[in-house]
Amino acid sequence: MNNRQVADILREIADMLEIKGEVTYKALAYRKAADSILYLGHDINELWKEGKLREIPGVGESLAGKLDELLNTGRMEYYERLREEIPPGVVKMLSIPTVGPKTAKLLWEKLGLMSIADVEQAAKAGKLRALPGLGAKSEANILEGIRALHRRTERIPLGTAWPVAQEILEALRAVPGVKRATAAGSLRRMRATVGDIDLLVASEDPYPVMECFVSLPQVEEVSLRGSTKTTVILDNGLQVDLRVLPLERYGSLLQYFTGSKAHNIALRKLALDRGLSLSEYGFKRGDEDLICPDEEDVYHALGLDWIPPELREDRGEIEAAQRGELPDLIELGDIKGDLHMHTNWSDGAGTLEEMALAARERGYQYAVISDHTQSLGVAKGLSPERLREQREEIERINEKFADFRLLQGAEVEIKADGSLDFPDEVLAELDVVIASIHSGLRQGRERITARMVKAMRNPYVDIIGHPLGRILGQREASAVDMDEVLKVAAETGTILEVNAIPERLDLDDVHIRRAVEMGIKLAINSDAHRPEGLAVMRYGVANARRGWARAEDVVNTRPLDEMLGLLKGNKKRRRR
Repeated sequence: MNNRQVADILREIADMLEIKGEVTYKALAYRKAADSILYLGHDINELWKEGKLREIPGVGESLAGKLDELLNTGRMEYYERLREEIPPGVVKMLSIPTVGPKTAKLLWEKLGLMSIADVEQAAKAGKLRALPGLGAKSEANILEGIRALHRRTERIPLGTAWPVAQEILEALRAVPGVKRATAAGSLRRMRATVGDIDLLVASEDPYPVMECFVSLPQVEEVSLRGSTKTTVILDNGLQVDLRVLPLERYGSLLQYFTGSKAHNIALRKLALDRGLSLSEYGFKRGDEDLICPDEEDVYHALGLDWIPPELREDRGEIEAAQRGELPDLIELGDIKGDLHMHTNWSDGAGTLEEMALAARERGYQYAVISDHTQSLGVAKGLSPERLREQREEIERINEKFADFRLLQGAEVEIKADGSLDFPDEVLAELDVVIASIHSGLRQGRERITARMVKAMRNPYVDIIGHPLGRILGQREASAVDMDEVLKVAAETGTILEVNAIPERLDLDDVHIRRAVEMGIKLAINSDAHRPEGLAVMRYGVANARRGWARAEDVVNTRPLDEMLGLLKGNKKRRRR
């Protein structure tokens, strides 16, 4: 079993425990272990064979025994026993955006509903509103949640597809005769979600490339085998298409298979205006072939600067290239610090020093510890007293470094009325204040917008964390009025976060671009909850690039003093 399959089982156990009404910490423990395994960075089977399962954050003696049973036999007695108690269809009800464990249990026990289809039918018949704690409004919200669920596709998060593609490409590059190998399609454009994974290889001898591809250990099924194209299904269910191409036409083929479709159509129209025809094989002028070995050749033939893949959505990038006005997009190497990280003081798995060392090892000049605050009890949020204790430890850690600075911030909860978890005198003691909404995300447009705007007008709030509140494939964005949020951000100097967690990527690329156009500053943050979590920064940077962001648009591309000078709270904060 691979990491994702193991993590999915642990998450399902957590869901079933919550539906049963077990004590909260048990479900949280399984979720924490699931996250650790998913983002482990290497194969869990290797740790299992070495007897090191307990080295995984969140895996204790009891869970290590269950994982040993699962990896050894493919079965886990505890998991199967829970599945006998809680029907799988009841667990799937939790994928409805407005249904939590208590509601799922209520629907199952009181109405005998066993599936999402059952819930939909009962809601349409008006049967849910009579249940205790529900009502007509809750019933309508559940129906809307089911509609939202039906609208979702089977696309997968970028953070799931990207490492899989890189692992396969690494294996293919080792095949003799392979000249070039890269991802294409929406993965190369770094879209937040992708469908299938498209890979391209340049080689004069496709056979050994295809043999290597179909023989990879993660390949479960070969659904199409050809001389230049092969399609496989991996053991995690992902479909991967591989095309082997001649090197001399690699540029035009790479451009074509990268897309997007709208971008390619616009390029073909531009070619026709110049008396050319453009296809994946290059240009034709009458009977004359114009071959493009490099992708840049395609754009230069059309009088354009090369357009970065992240911009290829036909959203004005071709016109900008014609004018020579393409932005100099932010690069991962521009990031000088991470402003949003959690530790084991709240719901993280790493210590303060472990998180500091991980940030320093990535070449950062600074990092901000921003643990949750007291209202978010499920995340062990900090009180003002614990916050001050944490500060003392941060100051002790800083004595060890001459080339790195650990700052203290907090991810302060925006409460139901828009007030903040801490009074201003506590906020004034922090280096950075991030304000976020974690509860009441299903509130109506006016109410949730008012909450966020009230927080933005607080002079100590520097950054709004993950403004849309979305989790890709699980929870749609809140109803917050982003037009109003952007307007107030520009007015108050509040920074908006680009959260790099692949399941969030929040802000999205559309709102990032609008923020850039309005002069609003951004902060690209990992929101890491363990040291290895800092690696997701690449996805945040990619998302910012899709929003046309430059290094100068992002505050954490600046040296420490300059970054601090861009924080609005810095004007009132008592500097230590």
